Amino acid sequence: MGRARQRKRQRRQQSSAAGNRPPAPLRTNDPLARLFDARTFGLGVLGLGLLVAVAYLPTLSNGFVWDDRAFTEAAPVREAAGIWRIWFAPSDIKGEGHYWPLTYTTFWLEHRLWGFWAPGYHGINMLLHFVNVVLIWRLLARLNALPVWGAWTAAALFAVHPVHVEAVAWVIGRKDLLATLFYLGAALAWLRSLDAAAARRRRWHLLALALFAASLLCKSIGITLPAALLVHGWWRLGRLTASDAWRTAPFFAVAAAVAAADFVYYEEIIQVDFVFVERLLIAAQAFWFYVGNLLWPANLLPVYPHWPVDLADAMAWAYVLGAFATVPALWFLRTRIGRGALAATLFFALTLSPTLGIVPYGYMQFSFVANRYQYLADVGALALLVGAAAAAINSLGKASRWPATAAAGARSLLVSTLLLALGAATWQQAGVYRDEISFFTHVIEGNPKARDAHLNLGLALFNSGEQEKGLAAVRTSLAQRPDSMKGQYNAGWLLYQLGQWDEALAHYQRALAINANNSVVQYATGLVLAEMGRDEAAAQHYRRTLEVDPQHLPAHLSLASLLANSDADAAARHAHQALAIKPNHAGAALTLAGIEFNRQRYQASLDFFLAVTEQQPDNARAWSGAGAALYHLGRPAEALRHVDRALALDPSLAEAHNNRAGIAEAAARAAGAGNQ
Repeated sequence: MGRARQRKRQRRQQSSAAGNRPPAPLRTNDPLARLFDARTFGLGVLGLGLLVAVAYLPTLSNGFVWDDRAFTEAAPVREAAGIWRIWFAPSDIKGEGHYWPLTYTTFWLEHRLWGFWAPGYHGINMLLHFVNVVLIWRLLARLNALPVWGAWTAAALFAVHPVHVEAVAWVIGRKDLLATLFYLGAALAWLRSLDAAAARRRRWHLLALALFAASLLCKSIGITLPAALLVHGWWRLGRLTASDAWRTAPFFAVAAAVAAADFVYYEEIIQVDFVFVERLLIAAQAFWFYVGNLLWPANLLPVYPHWPVDLADAMAWAYVLGAFATVPALWFLRTRIGRGALAATLFFALTLSPTLGIVPYGYMQFSFVANRYQYLADVGALALLVGAAAAAINSLGKASRWPATAAAGARSLLVSTLLLALGAATWQQAGVYRDEISFFTHVIEGNPKARDAHLNLGLALFNSGEQEKGLAAVRTSLAQRPDSMKGQYNAGWLLYQLGQWDEALAHYQRALAINANNSVVQYATGLVLAEMGRDEAAAQHYRRTLEVDPQHLPAHLSLASLLANSDADAAARHAHQALAIKPNHAGAALTLAGIEFNRQRYQASLDFFLAVTEQQPDNARAWSGAGAALYHLGRPAEALRHVDRALALDPSLAEAHNNRAGIAEAAARAAGAGNQ
């Protein structure tokens, strides 16, 4: 037994001599190192906070763009009782195909506080990014892999690196921010569990597992944490033990369960036509793309162009060779440079792996890469870069005192210059997300063929009042993708808004030729036909809408209004069905009130009119209709009061004026007859 311990001690000494143990913190007389050590934690936090606040200040004047509608248009986020649906009926969030309820819970809470006031959401994103930066600093410091100044510097570079703007300045990037926050918390709890006394070790381990599960409920970018924990175990001791396997097993189980559930729940149809070998080429180039983005963050785009995928392209295979050669090269160099370089590289690659394209995912139809995908992975890459710089400074320090002092000064100048340059780039990049016009204009400038960018820019321009420019942009999108149902529909919608019904109808019909089972297009076609006076054709499209979607409330109401004069019974059925879909719907109640009034069922009509006035006391039409019904029920004094209330609410309401004139005339006739 004694010999076994002696052999283990000898192996540890050999490993230490080979440089395989985590390096001790570098002690220098440099002021930056003294300023941001554990004894001055508050100053370190303040410095990181100022970097984040200054670099991301422009985001506070930004609005919502593109995929932000996933939560701004989500009924569960808008409704006070929607929190239940977020957790137990997630398909009600139409713009989201994944089960990430914790993220949408934060949106729900914010909507309770300030509605859809955009600066509030951007402020929370800035705060989350700041917390992540502080956690990165403490995580790297606790790993003891970098000198004191190095851990803070890596966190500071992370704070202001412009490649992270997409996750921070785009509100829907909340997913990445929250997932990273809980991921880092889980990693810190895991490290505490390794050092804690036996009595507390289990509690830290369970906390790490709970935080990991929370991360996956925000977004599944952190699903590779169990593998990263094994990498850490190997880096720490130079080997993996049975204890590592047992301790990480629950994390792998949680990751597998969440992945399986998300795979079952995932609603989007993934249409990726690349075979495995082509996806391998995509993944290798994507890996080096992210490395390049980190080292030289120029020409950043929210949507990057697809690059050609050609099996005969020698450069594509060079990317593959370079990616696969990196790991064995660092493995063989580990005795000279330590295990840290390989561990950091493995973390970077593992964290990116779910989005590299080996396993296809829906966003690949827009681009093979996205800046937000490297948000968490960059922790490892930045640690590697700063660690390499620290090693270089350390080697200079061994030569003599003066070169080390000069190198430390040069390093401080370099770090300050980098932070300033990166912060300025982040400030500029944050402005891209100001609104949809600036967002899609920026996309098109760097990627003119970006899918749906011209279409979305056209809608944004149209909604801002630049109708001709908007229509031109939509037509550009159709020239690129004439088979796009969405493009044809939106072109029709814009023309419908402009009153150009013939052209609108033509685009709607092209959209239906692409997909006749789309209820939105079917209903829109009915609307434009009704405007053109083609009521029977419009009714056919409304009925077709209801065949596709029996719960389509507007189609029920439009059909009820259309049939009110020709088939009152059918009109009433559709209006009642609309009320069944959404009880207390004012539009459905008004429609029913009108139908019953035309059928001379005045009491039923009055009941519906009064139900609307209870829900909407400022609805002038409901007050006017109630007045008309009261008159026919022989209650002229009440009728006048209701009509006068309608005119007080809307003096221009012609219907109310006509009703009042009719009631007054009838009252005058009745008075004249009484005098005779």
